[in-house]
Amino acid sequence: MIKKIILICLNILIIIYLAWPLPNLSDLPQSVKSTEPGDTVQMENVSAYFTDLERPDVISFYVNNYQVKHPLSFKINHPPERAKQIFVGTIQSYYLEEIVIPFKQSLFINGFDWQKDVFTKDDKKEANKMLVNGQEYRVKVTLRTFTSSNLFISYLLILSIQLLILKSFSVYKKLFKKS
Repeated sequence: MIKKIILICLNILIIIYLAWPLPNLSDLPQSVKSTEPGDTVQMENVSAYFTDLERPDVISFYVNNYQVKHPLSFKINHPPERAKQIFVGTIQSYYLEEIVIPFKQSLFINGFDWQKDVFTKDDKKEANKMLVNGQEYRVKVTLRTFTSSNLFISYLLILSIQLLILKSFSVYKKLFKKS
């Protein structure tokens, strides 16, 4: 009886979690929003900003924005080469990080700092300088979100995991009763 009550309470909490609204993606402070092709409507759920903010400032801004509203979120650091798979094959990248809200959304943060670009020789880096409206910026931050399209499917996935765990415990108990 207690197991059933615990499972019911757990599932109620999971439904509340899945129904909890996702945080709005805030504009990066101290930056200019990009209007370049590929940064507006050409790619779904993509936005980009020109800024002089350092990587820790950019990442902490979005981590704080997400973790305040979703305490279960966590961060993953990816190799910058993976940005070509997430965004587009021609994107330049110095760092790529992901903030995950399990079963709901992922936010990829790609940063390109032309002065720290490890893929360009020092004598060629000057060509990557970013000028927007006569203002020079060191960093271009590109964001892309992937949202779970159906919360019902997410719930079914979580329910399947629960059933698998419960079945594993019962098999585990049977194994140790026999020995």
